[in-house]
Amino acid sequence: MDNLFNRKYIIQGLFIVVALILIGQLFYIQVASDRYFLSANSNVLRKKYTFPARGVILDRNNRVLVQNEPVYDLMVTPNLVKPFDTLELCRIIGIDMKGFYKRFNKARNQSRYQRTVFEKQLSVQTYAALQERLSRFIGFETQNRTVRHYPDSVAGQFFGYVKEVTEKDIEDSQGYYRPGDYIGKAGIEREYNEALRGERGVENTIYNAKNVPQGSYLEGKFDTLAISGEALVSSLDIEMQKLGEQLLKNKVGSIVAIEPSTGEVLAFVSSPTYDPNLMVGRQQGNNYMDIFRSPNRPLTVRPMSGYYSPGSSFKPVDDLIALQEGVIDPNTTFNCPGVYWAGNHPVKCEHVDGPISMRRGLARSCNTYACYVFQKLMTQGKFKSKTAAYDSWEAKVRKFGIGSTLGLDMPFERKGRLFTSAEYTKRFGKYWGYTTVISLAIGQGEMSATPLQMANIMAIIANRGYYIKPHLIKGIGDKKEVKKEYLVKNSVDIDAAHFEPVIDGMQDAVNSPHGTARESAIPNILFCGKTGTVQNPHGKNHSVFIGFAPRDNPKIAIAVIVENAGFGSSYAAPIASYLTEKYLTGKLSGNRPERAEWMKKQVVLPEEPKPKVKLLPKPIDSTSKGNPAPTTATKPIQVTK
Repeated sequence: MDNLFNRKYIIQGLFIVVALILIGQLFYIQVASDRYFLSANSNVLRKKYTFPARGVILDRNNRVLVQNEPVYDLMVTPNLVKPFDTLELCRIIGIDMKGFYKRFNKARNQSRYQRTVFEKQLSVQTYAALQERLSRFIGFETQNRTVRHYPDSVAGQFFGYVKEVTEKDIEDSQGYYRPGDYIGKAGIEREYNEALRGERGVENTIYNAKNVPQGSYLEGKFDTLAISGEALVSSLDIEMQKLGEQLLKNKVGSIVAIEPSTGEVLAFVSSPTYDPNLMVGRQQGNNYMDIFRSPNRPLTVRPMSGYYSPGSSFKPVDDLIALQEGVIDPNTTFNCPGVYWAGNHPVKCEHVDGPISMRRGLARSCNTYACYVFQKLMTQGKFKSKTAAYDSWEAKVRKFGIGSTLGLDMPFERKGRLFTSAEYTKRFGKYWGYTTVISLAIGQGEMSATPLQMANIMAIIANRGYYIKPHLIKGIGDKKEVKKEYLVKNSVDIDAAHFEPVIDGMQDAVNSPHGTARESAIPNILFCGKTGTVQNPHGKNHSVFIGFAPRDNPKIAIAVIVENAGFGSSYAAPIASYLTEKYLTGKLSGNRPERAEWMKKQVVLPEEPKPKVKLLPKPIDSTSKGNPAPTTATKPIQVTK
């Protein structure tokens, strides 16, 4: 009996333990953990995301540069699809049967129960045709989104482009992006992506057990509307941008124009360019590869990544540093016999000027004068060594922006090049001096700058000693906010008084009979500038001009580079002149419109590389002992690859 009694309580105890475990598990499932609730909830409650329109981009006069156009994604839920006329659907959306099965199998492999993109970015016309027959295609539906449209079809490198996110983009977004979202990949679209992208909306919809929608959850109480991205006001003057691109058509080069008082970039031209509308829509990938394969690299953003020796356009900087150091004054005179001898190395000048001072030296672009100025800077008695003198000079040049980025609000800005004394010592050993690097005096040698940096140097001179960081966006959102760094004046530590004699020389370069750019003078406007002819080891020299106008209270600083175009006065200076007058007055005066039209039609492109020629040896007579067989040919055979 005792054993039976004990067995009874053991069995009861086991039942109690099991009951407690079950109760505890139910409590955990229903109260402590929401995992099972969420799993069940996802079967009946689904989120449908709505996509915001990206923010519009305006020019400085509030003209629309970038807007949005509606497109439609065709979505499919594979498990809901019923038999239908697949050929009809293919005809409407413009795909073949192979493409249909490829898309459908991809969607089915991704999820049979969740809706997936079947075809992206259908046009309004295709959408209209599809909507009339959509009821015949059970399991298919459409989803609204927008794509970019560029009404003026210009400034491709400035805008950049928008593209679907990659897995890395999703990982880096900290949960913001989902597959199928779009992100700015280049240019302003990339730099200001967070402001432009807006916020996704969500619609919560209830589905029954058969996966049929039953309507909005709680009458839309938890739904949110998509919020459009913020508008951007760019600093560009679109009419000036258009004219710049027309003037550089069929040429390779760049134009950058800046408003000196604000640092706002007025024109940002890179040639060759491309229509930014080609980077939108279903053919984006094919168009990108066509542009990528185009000669002369249209995807290169030359204003901020093209490296050019500044050439003679650097001479005003050296003169300013020399004036500040006190090694020359505006009346200091050197003799120009048409050449400057740096040891046994001649630096030739275009003219025999005889005794020449700074003002005429700048107007005539005298290399001899520039070399003497550089010599004075490098041989100052206050420096104990040549490297100390060079280090001091290098530091002053860097304050003008050469050798470092300027902080432009655009990705991938390059810093240019300026050697340090250590780099020269590594290249030449310890026995080098100013004669070794004399090319720097005329803006050549181990010095290169971007067109943006050259235009910024002109803004510094126009402002008599300071610059505001160049920027492309002057207002963000409804409040037109400006980043703080684009409000700060950056001094180059040159006394304002030293700028006037340098500007005198730049004024004469354009407006005096002996100036190198006298053909580019603007009627009734004092245009100050400096031409440059930059040596190019790969072909014809580059044509360079930098300048600003008017002399007093300047409104524009500009740099123009035309590759392989020869003298600065031949192409770069006239182009800068036309753009400057157009910006300041709204038109070109006299016969200048005809001259501008002539410039637009000129073709100045790098020579295509010549095909390689292989010289074949004369045939050898196998019967002779290594002696050539008799032949009537007088020239070797050429084979062109």
